[in-house]
Amino acid sequence: MKMRELKQDLSIYNQFDFERQPVGMKFLLHKPEGIEQMKGTSAFCEMFWKAQESDEPFYITKENEDCAGKLPLGWEDIPPFAEYGQIGEKFGIYQEGRANSRLYHSAAKFNKGVINYVTYSPLSKLNFEPDLLMITANPRQAEIILRASSYSTGEVIETKSTPVLNCSWLFIYPFVSGKINYTITGLAFGSKSRQAFKEGVILIAIPYQKLPEITQNLKEMPWVLPTYTCGREEFIKRDRQVFAEMIQEMKEDPQCGW
Repeated sequence: MKMRELKQDLSIYNQFDFERQPVGMKFLLHKPEGIEQMKGTSAFCEMFWKAQESDEPFYITKENEDCAGKLPLGWEDIPPFAEYGQIGEKFGIYQEGRANSRLYHSAAKFNKGVINYVTYSPLSKLNFEPDLLMITANPRQAEIILRASSYSTGEVIETKSTPVLNCSWLFIYPFVSGKINYTITGLAFGSKSRQAFKEGVILIAIPYQKLPEITQNLKEMPWVLPTYTCGREEFIKRDRQVFAEMIQEMKEDPQCGW
């Protein structure tokens, strides 16, 4: 399958100087052209982490995935004991199976046979329009990106996750909902147990529906607000000054009723 050529200019993300570069992901029905399959196996949550260290794009199939990521990708049916909730109960994640069972009814997932390949590319080699842009950030960098997601629209910034099967919320949910999602490494059972990531890293998934908007907002908005660097006392002083100015403007306008 020939993927749509990248038309967006995503170079603005290089200005963050991320410790690990962003990764573009694409979900495909048919095999991508001109890209090699990843060697070996890994968990779905670890794949984009591997792509950050890769010299070239790669794709995966169900043969490469060795964890519960097969379920949200539609590559495997949910075993009855899992849907009943026994796994979470046996590992001590949930009080009873009934609690664990609920997530299988709410987790985002593809129907069987719809997605057969997932393609990954580090930003430096990205030449196709991604379905998701995955970013690993520190709090300073994440604040800028999340603010950009709301800068021009006022959209509520939210995060959704579950202790297990968190990959469904980090990868599938943004794609199907069109909403940005984020989490912090160390909160999800599978990746924490696998020691897949350094803890405390903020993972942000930007879906294709939001990518042009966020990218444009990053080009327009101030990344570091003056009040972030002026110190506590100066901020409080400036805060009071701004409120006083706005109140005075209301009093001076006869239509405002002050």
